[in-house]
Amino acid sequence: MRLVQLRSATGARQVGVVNKDGVSAQLVTGASTTYEIAQIAIKLGSSLPEVVSAMARGDTVDYVAALKEGRVLPPIDHPDPAHCLVAGTGLTHLGSAEGRDKMHAKYEGQKELTDSMKMFKMGLEAGKPAAGQVGVQPEWFYKGNGTTLVAPEAPFCTPSFALNGGEEPELAGIYIIGADGTPFRVGFALGNEYSDHVTERINYLYLAHSKLRQASIGPELLIGALPAHVEGQVRILRGGKKLWEKPFVSGEANMSHTIANLEHHHFKYEVFRAPGDVHVHFFGTGTLSFTDGVIAADGDVFEVEVKDFGQTLRNPLKGSGTTEKAPAGPAVAVKSLHVPHSRL
Repeated sequence: MRLVQLRSATGARQVGVVNKDGVSAQLVTGASTTYEIAQIAIKLGSSLPEVVSAMARGDTVDYVAALKEGRVLPPIDHPDPAHCLVAGTGLTHLGSAEGRDKMHAKYEGQKELTDSMKMFKMGLEAGKPAAGQVGVQPEWFYKGNGTTLVAPEAPFCTPSFALNGGEEPELAGIYIIGADGTPFRVGFALGNEYSDHVTERINYLYLAHSKLRQASIGPELLIGALPAHVEGQVRILRGGKKLWEKPFVSGEANMSHTIANLEHHHFKYEVFRAPGDVHVHFFGTGTLSFTDGVIAADGDVFEVEVKDFGQTLRNPLKGSGTTEKAPAGPAVAVKSLHVPHSRL
């Protein structure tokens, strides 16, 4: 089962179940958001497919047309964006056989390893513990709250201080925290964990800064188990023509950590188990255009495509003249409350 969130032509929020044709969706009645439906499932102790199947159905809509018209939303959000946390884990994927061989040769043949290679090696050795056991913790990063999420087909906005903006094709786990603090996995979605790789390259300690950028997920939410092997394509279009394209893989067969281990090391922190909160957690990637020397520019379009996840996730870097790099402004001034701020 795959769900989509969209708006009608009049702006009303809707949730649809994607039909087998992959181009239409049947609307459900009784709820207008994925969040509402998931909350019903949690309260009833039922599965999400059971709840959705029991709900009355409405019209069948042209889902692909809605996507092209910009009416499709991220497949999950929270009524208060501040209660949606977007984060992720890195150095979790083996990549292609060639890339894996190169990485193995690099750390096996060196006496001194970079911190990145040490982290990757730790995952290879202890990232897949037995069921119910705890493995080594991965790298972790924070991207922002719900305002960070960009809808499918919507543009990424590059801040004035950014040095670059590049794609990161990934899968994301979607979660809601129950009333007793239990994390519930709602499903999985395609993601583009858009990041600033030039800033990160200056110094690895700038990783935290490089990740504080927008991201996109969807268009569809996959309900159910994640296949062990997921294979897709990521590409960049420039002027309507393919500038760069590469296959990418994910799923536990291609990862140095289990999904359960990544989830444990995120939700082990009590602050991430606040009842009602939504979490969008990126699982990492082994494929980047940046490592092939490609620098994305305004006007480029990112595409992330995986058959199991339905329609392609597309996000432009420039559209209708609205997504050029934001103009630089003055330094952010902090006001002190030791004097009346009206005098400052």
